[in-house]
Amino acid sequence: MQFKFAHPTPPTPKPTECSEWILLEKYRQQLQNVTDFEDRMLKNFTLMTENPEVVYANQDVVWSKFESIFFSISGLVHYAPVFKDYIFQGLQEFYQDNVFYLELRAMLFPVYELDGTVHSREWSVKTYKKVAYEFAKTHPGFVGIKIIYTDHRVKDVPLIAQSVKVAMELRAQFPKMVVGFDLVGREDTGRTLRDYQEALLIPTLQGMKLPYFFHAGETDWQGTSTDTNLLDALVLNSTRIGHGFALSKHPAVMEYFRKKDIPIEVCPISNQVLKLVSDLRNHPAAALMANGHPMVISSDDPGIFGSKGLSYDFYEAFMGIGGMKADLRTLKQLAINSIKYSALPHTDKMDFMQAWEEHWNNFIADLSERL
Repeated sequence: MQFKFAHPTPPTPKPTECSEWILLEKYRQQLQNVTDFEDRMLKNFTLMTENPEVVYANQDVVWSKFESIFFSISGLVHYAPVFKDYIFQGLQEFYQDNVFYLELRAMLFPVYELDGTVHSREWSVKTYKKVAYEFAKTHPGFVGIKIIYTDHRVKDVPLIAQSVKVAMELRAQFPKMVVGFDLVGREDTGRTLRDYQEALLIPTLQGMKLPYFFHAGETDWQGTSTDTNLLDALVLNSTRIGHGFALSKHPAVMEYFRKKDIPIEVCPISNQVLKLVSDLRNHPAAALMANGHPMVISSDDPGIFGSKGLSYDFYEAFMGIGGMKADLRTLKQLAINSIKYSALPHTDKMDFMQAWEEHWNNFIADLSERL
């Protein structure tokens, strides 16, 4: 299912691609049960289902549906007026969860206007910046957002090399907004970091610094080429490790990351929905947390998973991964880690930490009065 805002009606695609474009308003008028249609349409936008174990029998099935969702919503989200509202709404939902600062992985797909005009990546970065600035005006305490430019790990090496160069250019042009680069997509079926080493070494060979925030170890296999992404992320000095689900199977790498204070980004709901683990008490992060390994809690793709903000992931991390001895100290440390391991400059981190401590103290005082 595809969507597009257009006037006049866009040309009919090639027969091999899809049927002709139909104006949604007219299509609705032909239906006897519009509500049923909209419910079915919404199912194309999320992984929500009443019988996930049946509908998503294995990782291949759920990943196929997961990645198809991005394709389905792209024509909606990347229409310029919707794009701006989409960013604002996302900030609003996180702010309601007391999240005052975000680092977003963004592929910066082309954003288009009704007349077909397509904007550049630079326009998109400026739009993120402008929307965040306007949001801050009416939302006290909001710190802002930064972007980790990303590309998909199914692409050939020359294309990723070009993306690395784009990331370098964007970072040079927007040093306060674009903080680094990452590769996204399913690791088990995508190319490894080693496959892309020629592209990923471009910044170093040119004497430039481009921080990496690699997805690595988002797999339940051991001994595969995918599994070695953790080692290559180490060699490439990744600032943080996305997921790191397989890290416990590499004790030497795990110890190195711990000594270097390099955190993993734990995404409980994502790992559960994408069938890496069913019972979060068995999540590898439980042992890492018990051992004091640096970590932060992230929400990955909350809208697609049927959640919002960050509280759902914090709840699952606390209840499932934290164990019976998790308490307010656990939550406090995880919140502190979000600031400590962010890409904010040191001075901004200190200011943010001070502001957060005031929020935390007020929260404790309020909690004490109600108990």
